Amino acid sequence: MSTRENGSEEEPVIRDNRKIDPETGQVRETAPAEAAGQNDKEQADRSSSSSLASDLASIELATQLAERTADLQRLQAEYSNYRKRVERDRAMVKEQAVAGALTELLPVLDDIGRARDHGELTGGFAKVSESLEAATGKLGLSAFGTKGEPFDPTVHEALMHSYSPDVTEPTCVEILQPGYRIGERVLRPARVAVAEPEEPAADDN
Repeated sequence: MSTRENGSEEEPVIRDNRKIDPETGQVRETAPAEAAGQNDKEQADRSSSSSLASDLASIELATQLAERTADLQRLQAEYSNYRKRVERDRAMVKEQAVAGALTELLPVLDDIGRARDHGELTGGFAKVSESLEAATGKLGLSAFGTKGEPFDPTVHEALMHSYSPDVTEPTCVEILQPGYRIGERVLRPARVAVAEPEEPAADDN
């Protein structure tokens, strides 16, 4: 009994998917649909690989940018600290140089002060002394030490000591030699005579 007699409408279709023709031994060409499917898959794979490579490249670039930015910020901070240190050192060297020069001039200023106290500062010598004092003032030199001010051992040097009923605390009663400073830096303390309050007399028994 044939297949058609058993009720089958059509014979089964058998596709030969072998890539090599058994009769000729030649490589068969890929069917268009199969080739198209393979091409789509290859394109999808290539697109996925390209997207992954692009993402990795973006991440690497972002990492490098962050590292370079951090390096630049660190270099900028180091340069700023270096510049501040150089400026501070320069100012310190300048102050030391000025202080050294002015310290050498203090005896001259002392002589000018004594001449003024004795009325000998007249004529051309007076003009020279005024110019010298003006020049040292511009460099920041200032004299200190006033009669009657409280004794401060950080800026005063006591050369004489006594007791007096007229004071209530250690007081500079005489300025024997003025002190000099540049800003807050004392070049020479004021040399003074100090008086303290009188000690209470012991009670007689």
